[in-house]
Formats: sequence, C-alpha cells, structure tokens
Amino acid sequence: MTGSCYFIETKTHKLLIDCGMYQGEGKAERQVEDFNFDPAKIDAVILTHAHYDHCGRLPVLAQKGFRGKIFCTPPTKALSHLILKDSQHVMVENNHKKDTPILFTTDDVEMTDELMHVMNYHTEFEPVPGIKVMLHDVGHILGSAFVSLIVAAQHTKDGEKKTFVFSGDVGNDNVPILPDTELIERADVIVLESTYGNREHETAEVKIDKLKTMIDRVIGRGGTLIIPAFSIERTQELLYELDRLTDAGEIPSVPIYLDSPMAIRATEMYQHFSNYLRFDRNIFSSPDKDFFSFPNLHVTLSVDDSKRINDNSQAKIIIAGSGMMTGGRVMHHLQRYIEDPKAGILIIGYQAEGTLGRRIFNKEPKVRIYRDQYEVKAEVAAIGGFSAHADRVKLRKWAKPKQGSLSEIYLVHGDEEAKEAFKPYLEQETDAKVLIPQFWQQFEF
Repeated sequence: MTGSCYFIETKTHKLLIDCGMYQGEGKAERQVEDFNFDPAKIDAVILTHAHYDHCGRLPVLAQKGFRGKIFCTPPTKALSHLILKDSQHVMVENNHKKDTPILFTTDDVEMTDELMHVMNYHTEFEPVPGIKVMLHDVGHILGSAFVSLIVAAQHTKDGEKKTFVFSGDVGNDNVPILPDTELIERADVIVLESTYGNREHETAEVKIDKLKTMIDRVIGRGGTLIIPAFSIERTQELLYELDRLTDAGEIPSVPIYLDSPMAIRATEMYQHFSNYLRFDRNIFSSPDKDFFSFPNLHVTLSVDDSKRINDNSQAKIIIAGSGMMTGGRVMHHLQRYIEDPKAGILIIGYQAEGTLGRRIFNKEPKVRIYRDQYEVKAEVAAIGGFSAHADRVKLRKWAKPKQGSLSEIYLVHGDEEAKEAFKPYLEQETDAKVLIPQFWQQFEF
C-alpha cells in the first residue's frame, strides 16, 4: 500500500521516516484519520523524497502541532513545496466538485516548508540524541534518498549499536537522467519497498522500442496518444527520450503537448538542480542544446492553453497528469478520447489498486470518469521500463549490504500480492528473516 510513514521511538525521543498520503482503493477514509501518535511530540522527520505518498501528510502533521525539523535534500525541499501547494489546490477543486475533504490549508503548506532543513548526501547528522543519520542517493527521482540510521547502544534492546536502512523508493536501473542507486554499506535491518516485488521490467532497449511502436501505430492511424505521467521523474525521463527520438528522426513529427502545470514547473526544477542529474549522452549535441525541450513540444500552463489542445483535430501526443488517472487534466482528455478507437492510452507508471489507471491497465471494458460511464475503445498499452521503481531483480541485488550481518528485512510500500510474492523470491538469496508487517504493527529492537 502507499502512504509511507514509519514511527521510531527511543527511550527519550520520537521521529518519523516520511509522512505520506494514502492513495488507491479504500484509502480515502485513512486520509482523514488521526495519527496513532501525538504530532506535537514528534521531534524530527526524515523525508526520503518528494512524491505525494511520502510527503503528503506533512502539512497535516504541522497543522496538528508538529514543530520539529524535517530533514531532506535541497531538491526534495523544493519539489515537496511544489507538490504540496498543487495538492492543496486540487483538494479545493475536488471539494467543489465532489464534496471531498480539504485536509490542509496553504498556511499549513507554508509552515511545512519553513520546518524543512536541507542536508546534502553523505553528510552525517543527529536529528535526535542517540541517532545518527545519513542520506544516500537512491536514484528514484531528483533528490531522492535512502536513509541509513545508526541507533546508539543505550537505545537498543540488547545494548548493541544497530544500523537500520529505510529504502524510501528504490530507483530503476538504466534511467538516462539519474545517477545509479548507491549501494548499502552496512545494515542490521532493512525496511524495503516492494512496489514491483512480483515482476521484472523490460530492458532499456525494449522500453524505447515499445514507445516508438505505440507512437507509430497511434499517430499512423491519425489518432491521439494520451500518456498519463507523474509530474516528477516520469515526465522528465519521457521528455528526455522524446527529445532524443525527435533529434534522431525516429518518431513522426507531430505536436506533443505537456499539459500539466506541475510537471512544467517540476521540469524547471530539474533544470535548476541539473548538477544532481547524470545524462547518458551529450545533451549539448542536441540542436536546441536543451535536455527537456524540442521544437514540436508545446507546454500548456493555463486552462485556456489546455482547452486549445482540442482545436487540433490532427494526430498528436498529450502528456498529462495525474499518473494514476485519479485527477488532473488527463481526466478531461480521457473523457474526450477514451471511446475513440483511433486513440491510444500509454501507461508508463505504477497504477495502485482501486485507481482509474489500474482499471484501464486491467483492460476493463467500461470505466467511470467523474460521474459518467465510458466504453474503453482506445488502444491501451503499458511500458514497465519507464517506472521510477526498481523491479524485483534490482531490489534483491540491492538489499545485500556490503558489510555486516543483515538480520531482518521488512517489506513495505506495495500491494499485498506484490509483498507476498516478493517474500519467497527474496528469501532464496538471503539469510535474513523476511517479514511483512501489518498496518501500525510495532517491533522492538
């Protein structure tokens, strides 16, 4: 399941690793639930990265009395502020349309931003006495980190110092714009995400071939290709690949619309923090000397710009959020094209159980968009290789510390079926005990 939040309590202090918003079927009720702890008594938060399911409840935490420090990398601070502002705006819109709750205000978002303190990778700090922390590049999105947390001997059950690693979200292999995931130096316990614990991604070559094939097929019949994309990472990687394919003349030259204000602003942040990126080609060899833009790309910030996309009845590509098709401008494009057999929907990211994206991914013949039912006549395809998450092969290789004796691995942040399938797969190559904790289950170390 999504909505990461891990509560750590020593004899003297309390801290959190992440504080994310729940997403998917049956999670709406949990979004309005109180925390199982007093936010005012939390001393610090370590934030792994800026995705909503890891940072989304931070404003609620601040609203309910948290005044400690939130530690994260510089890009994570900038991207989190962007995501939380946008999320609050969406909450207000959804409240007007569907009478859903507004969980936090813009003041809560600004307070959260004030509580954030930036830390660079590989810089040890002590958020509370007796716990030393370091952030390491996990290669998931810009600024993402896994957390190594060393607990002093006086705070452990057996009186011995212990090292815990919280994976956050582990990045995919061969991402053309991000550094490789750093390895774990030492760990006694790993808290490991399992989003793709039950599957393997295509190779980079297959990924690009599938992208080109889908574009050729849909554009070739004069259709519109809709690519629902997460605003952070998936969109930037997709733009980077489209830039390369356009430069090489490997895809048809048709208008490509980036119809997501948040993705546009996030892309600007990728450009601003480009020193955190690693490119697989010389970006300055591109004719426009830019790694996220090309001549036939049109960015549509305003609502009017978005509406004008409909004036173009010719073949085109639309990239829009949200990535799981749970809101945002992609919903209006789906309403317009989902019943068009010439159109295509290309899924390039994880779709949580219960989301519209999962129902379309599962090839359901009819889906509900807002209040209306639609027949799915557009072609639906998916590419797993664009995922920002590691697959089970990468996760199993990564969960092997270079030093020390790993005793336990806790599988979190994934559908139950993914965790259940990943557990025996992981046990084949580790002597560590692999456990699947329940919601709010407690463990003592």
